[in-house]
Amino acid sequence: MPIRTHRGRAAVYRRLWGWPLRSPKHLIVAVVLFVAAASGVGLLLPEPPQGSAAREEGRGVGSTRISDGSPTESASSTSSLESSPPSISVPTESPKQAPPNPDGLATVEAWGKQWIKHAPGTTSSQWLERLKPYTTPEFITQMATINPANIAATKITGPVTATSSTATAMRVRLPTDAGVIEVRVVDTDQGWRVANYEKVA
Repeated sequence: MPIRTHRGRAAVYRRLWGWPLRSPKHLIVAVVLFVAAASGVGLLLPEPPQGSAAREEGRGVGSTRISDGSPTESASSTSSLESSPPSISVPTESPKQAPPNPDGLATVEAWGKQWIKHAPGTTSSQWLERLKPYTTPEFITQMATINPANIAATKITGPVTATSSTATAMRVRLPTDAGVIEVRVVDTDQGWRVANYEKVA
């Protein structure tokens, strides 16, 4: 006979839920039935296809290879570095020494005789004009800043001597009554010309 009232249905539900608690035997039977029902539901669910699992695994492996530096990538980077040609430094040779050139020594001596000529009233232009035939154009421009009245030397006190010499340049010492100056003279297209000087003693 069907149950048509809510009160009747509630009474039936209370009996069903309370049945496992009436005795230990009822509780064990209820647990066994629940486990069997859960196992049956698991067997009825469809399994995922193996192809999709393989694709998921392949994507996982691919992402790992991108994030981690593989030995192949390290080896290719190392080989690219090793393929670069080594740089070789070639030592520059210093110019070979040569006997002092007589023309260069004569140029220094002639230049020195004009360098010490700065009588009172001598202008810078007059002084430079006498030095120009024995001086490079670059150095004669620098000498334009020198006031000849400030030069203490008035005469040459000894012969010129080369301290170092190559085929194209020499360093020559010129003794004066105000000390020794060292003159650098170079071989140019116009002949030997004074390119610099400095006081050394």
